[in-house]
Amino acid sequence: MDVATFQWLLTDEGTALLAAAARAQEQGDPVRAAEEVRRLAPAASPEQRAAALSQAALRQRGRAKLGEAADRMWFTPDGLEQATAPPVAAHRAARLAASDLADDPRGVVDLGCGIGSDLIAMAGAGLAVSGVDLDPVRVAVARANLAAAGHAGEVHRADATEVDLDRFALAFADPARRGGRGRTFDPDSWTPPWPFVEHLLRRPGVVKVAPGIPHDLVPGDVEAEWVSLGGEVKEAALWSPYLATARRRATVITADGQVSLTEADDPWQGRDRPVRGLGGYLHEPDGAVIRAGLVTAVAALADGGLVDEHIAWVTSDAPASSPFARSYRVLERLPYREKQLRAALRERGIGRLAIKKRGVDVVPEQLRKRLALRGDEEGTLVLTRVAGEGTALLVRPL
Repeated sequence: MDVATFQWLLTDEGTALLAAAARAQEQGDPVRAAEEVRRLAPAASPEQRAAALSQAALRQRGRAKLGEAADRMWFTPDGLEQATAPPVAAHRAARLAASDLADDPRGVVDLGCGIGSDLIAMAGAGLAVSGVDLDPVRVAVARANLAAAGHAGEVHRADATEVDLDRFALAFADPARRGGRGRTFDPDSWTPPWPFVEHLLRRPGVVKVAPGIPHDLVPGDVEAEWVSLGGEVKEAALWSPYLATARRRATVITADGQVSLTEADDPWQGRDRPVRGLGGYLHEPDGAVIRAGLVTAVAALADGGLVDEHIAWVTSDAPASSPFARSYRVLERLPYREKQLRAALRERGIGRLAIKKRGVDVVPEQLRKRLALRGDEEGTLVLTRVAGEGTALLVRPL
């Protein structure tokens, strides 16, 4: 889709065709949908009809990630893939809006704004927003999305590395982490590359990066925040010293709200890790907690310790409820060897088995198939190391 075709979609004729394409797409038959669109708009060009069908399909896919707002938004395929989930974008925007620079009329610039999902969140938090992107279609889409959300803001085509940052009080960037061969884990291959990220972090700003970023890559005066949504780690955000309030942070967002954990909550920081014997309860820290290296903070909250120095399982003698971990009652220890494990599970009539593993060389799907279980009971099996030894635990979620 080129800019002219997208601009046509914004006209009355284009939006009418898009609505028709959306109704046709709901039938679930792409061939019939294309035929229906061609019948309804014979004067439209093939490119216009294709754009309407593609946009309808993208809005349908976008509902899973962006909710009902997707029905009012405009997308490109890569823009939808890279768009930040609204609760995560809103959290980051709220942190920016709480900073001392939030009222600066220069506002915040989004360096590589894509389709504008973060621009919408920042504008919604009361910030004056500007966006730049190299792709002219994404620039047009971001402008349309800002307008559709009822927000003001400027979006221009520009190279993020050439923007005069002094024109803005705050900066946000989400470097593209895909190359010609797909996703890249080399920060120097990002667009913009890692040296630009380091330059940006010497100013008031925040950079969204992959959750797997190594701790030793993060500058010493920068806050690294890992964010999970619904139990899935979505991103890491690097906050420059002007905005940092911790060294490491794990933020967990659920339907009930959000909570954060930092190194200040960890009484064992800089000390030996608290390993102890297996208790009656296991606690599985959220992925953001694990990425942030704050598992021992969860152990402190549970009044427990780790089952192994190198394993992110916490154990305690008493039950503990925490938004930072999922908890289980340990029912019994089962044989770790596969043949004996199969016999033990069959003896207990377990036919449906959830397998959780950490620190052991096991592929749950393959193991489940080899176990060939039969029975009416359900079970949850934890395969891990306890004090360095492979261990199988039958547990029940609390």
